[in-house]
Amino acid sequence: MHRKLIDFINQYHPLSAREADLISSSFDPVLFPKNRIIEEQGTVPKYLYYIVSGYLRLFHYNENGDEVTTHINCPPGFFTSYGNFIGQSESSENVECITECELLRITKVELDKLIATSPVMKDFSISVFQQSITYNENRSKELATLGAEQRYRKLISSYPEILHNVPVQYIASFLGMKPESLSRIRKKLTNENQ
Repeated sequence: MHRKLIDFINQYHPLSAREADLISSSFDPVLFPKNRIIEEQGTVPKYLYYIVSGYLRLFHYNENGDEVTTHINCPPGFFTSYGNFIGQSESSENVECITECELLRITKVELDKLIATSPVMKDFSISVFQQSITYNENRSKELATLGAEQRYRKLISSYPEILHNVPVQYIASFLGMKPESLSRIRKKLTNENQ
């Protein structure tokens, strides 16, 4: 499990054997079943997760009590309610396993220790946080400027495997539309491809 995390970090910032051992000893492996909420809204996120396998989502309830999915991961990568984890503040979102998930997790205290002792991990953490900010800015821009069909086409061209692992209602919510609208778009695209 830890090998995947080490290989992932090595793609961006080469690690020494000592740093790789330090990172491995700082992340705890966990396995969660599908549909398990692992961080609840109204609480401070306890962990930053590295996804070895599986799909997670961030969601909250709107004023009508409907679930609104704000983020779905495509493995590998890190996942949590970032701003709340970094600031150790109460999150308004839940972190839920969509599928069974193999994860490596680290607390904020352990992450801070790791960053303090490993310059590579410090640089890597900064780049992960920057990627998160860029991702959220791009997502906001897409929701504001792209039509529903364009958003769906972009998602499936970037992450085709998401269709086989994530229920349609979560994908629709993530794309800012109702499941019925997504069904119409999918039907239209299927007809175009025949």
